[in-house]
Amino acid sequence: MNTLPGSEIRPTADRTKESIFNVLSDSVREAQVLDLFAGTGSLSIEALSRGARQVVAIDKSRSAIEVIRKNLAACRMSEQVRLVEWDIIRNLDCIKASIPPFTLVFMDPPYAAPAIEPALSNLHSCGALKIGAVVVIEHDFRVAAPETRYGFNLCDKRKYGKTLVSFFRYMI
Repeated sequence: MNTLPGSEIRPTADRTKESIFNVLSDSVREAQVLDLFAGTGSLSIEALSRGARQVVAIDKSRSAIEVIRKNLAACRMSEQVRLVEWDIIRNLDCIKASIPPFTLVFMDPPYAAPAIEPALSNLHSCGALKIGAVVVIEHDFRVAAPETRYGFNLCDKRKYGKTLVSFFRYMI
């Protein structure tokens, strides 16, 4: 898997990724996936390899989008993914009222940035989620994700080293 040099992108550790998908189990099959702060695209690629229908991968970094494009090409998955260069913190107008709506969302924001709250707010505001959608947020274990906010209800959380993975269900 291609990545960027330095610490601009922090790919999900293989052990953490495997654990996330074990928790999600069959909910990945046929899912309409949104990958926010997509980085290298590893979560998008894993979701597709486990039967997701389509993915929209969004990242603010043009370099990250190019890395994702290369990784998708290497896996022959380019046709199933729409790549979007966009500032998720500003808004998610780029996917407003998506048809079909998303059923599974991955968020892996930079650990140093206060991104969870605005990303959840923008995700709710854009109207692109199906009721019951699962939202998986990977974040620093020292940063608490809200228990309930904007219709997202915390269902589970798992700690893997310095990473906390919080699982939400969208119930508005």
